[in-house]
Amino acid sequence: MFAKAFRVKSNTAIKGSDRRKLRADVTAVFPTLGTDQVSELVPGKEELNIVKLYAHRGDAVTVYVSGGNPILFELEKNLYPTVYTLWSYPDLLPTFTTWPLVLEKLVGGADLMLPGLVVPPAGLPQVQKGDLCAIALVGNRAPVAIGVAAMSTAEMLTSGLKGRGFSVLHTYQDHLCPEGRQLDIKKSSYKKLSKFLQHMQQEQIIQVQELSKGVESIVAVDWKHPRITSFVIPEPSPTSQTIQEGSREQPYHPPDIKSLYCVPASMTLLFQESGHKKGSILEGSEVRTIVINYAKKNDLVDADNKNLVKLDPILCDCILEKGEQHTVMKLPWDSLLNRCLEKLQPAYQVTFPGQEPIVKKGKICPIDITLAQRASNKKVTVVRNLEAYGLNPCSVATILQQRCQASTTVTPAPGTKDILQVQIQGNQIHHLGRLLLEEYRLPRKHIQGLEKAPTPGKKK
Repeated sequence: MFAKAFRVKSNTAIKGSDRRKLRADVTAVFPTLGTDQVSELVPGKEELNIVKLYAHRGDAVTVYVSGGNPILFELEKNLYPTVYTLWSYPDLLPTFTTWPLVLEKLVGGADLMLPGLVVPPAGLPQVQKGDLCAIALVGNRAPVAIGVAAMSTAEMLTSGLKGRGFSVLHTYQDHLCPEGRQLDIKKSSYKKLSKFLQHMQQEQIIQVQELSKGVESIVAVDWKHPRITSFVIPEPSPTSQTIQEGSREQPYHPPDIKSLYCVPASMTLLFQESGHKKGSILEGSEVRTIVINYAKKNDLVDADNKNLVKLDPILCDCILEKGEQHTVMKLPWDSLLNRCLEKLQPAYQVTFPGQEPIVKKGKICPIDITLAQRASNKKVTVVRNLEAYGLNPCSVATILQQRCQASTTVTPAPGTKDILQVQIQGNQIHHLGRLLLEEYRLPRKHIQGLEKAPTPGKKK
């Protein structure tokens, strides 16, 4: 909506009657706000302006600006909060979380796709299609974008978290944000930046040094100074604390991962009698039952040897290679069932504790641990695909930094989209293996690279 510059039509002070109407509209649209909060958002006497503008696509938008900051905007008679407002009331909307790398794409005008969502231990917020939602980044509860859900939470999970999740209307750092209040030293009582910094140093908020001739640098900040700690997001009310309880970081519990099978077009004739079609997802036991019932129903069990199954034209087309069509007439049960499973397309189901299962096609990528050489022939440990198992790469990096007493970094994984990798200085596969296997209790079969741990007695 505001990814590109817009054209302002008018900017006028709000009338008393319009101010009262705006308060009533805010109360109706956001019933979780109390009377005092509505009065704070739409003040009774402070400056409040109505800015009418045309977005770059021609949409007519009305923006309400309080104290120089946009607090609300109206589009097609629907009222929306800005990110400024959500910073003061972070629990106003159901909040979904994505990775920091995604923000740049959202600011550029992209919608939020479901593969970019981070599923917290408590599960995704429950919303319906068309609901207004906030979008925050991992590690920061302050929302950075506002969007409309393109599908319900149940549909998101059913889709395997694929497709478009939210139509983004407004983001932090878009063209609506610059309309907010900015610090202009020339318009302040200090007039010059040097005087401002000098005053901040006198109050012991910062330390300033002239590190190079004519260039003053801030070398220290007292983050615990009352003047700084006063700028915090208000604590949630008791009611909102209950709502937010589930979204806080909780002890990690590994997901249940189940291998599944997807019916391809080449095998639909074999499965259609049992009511399945192309794209149907089945468990291995279901496949075996369907094949056994098909063989018995069509009298394909060999009368002389019950361990053999005669192959009819459908079975031949489904499981035999081209060179076997005229040479293989019967197969043992185990060979028949194994061939059927091999011809089906792989799929898998991931279920986190207390959440609905997520089904995806293909094979789940294992957590990948590799060693790499960096400058001066130094080794680093790199781990990828943590997100698929519900692990936050930033949290894992912090834990490893403390336990390994080594520097860690989190960067985009090369050649991937919206996936992060953790890099730890040195060969830290022993520490990583203990964390993943013993504490997170992830199955060894879903981790590759553990064999690269240093041999005892050898230098890492």
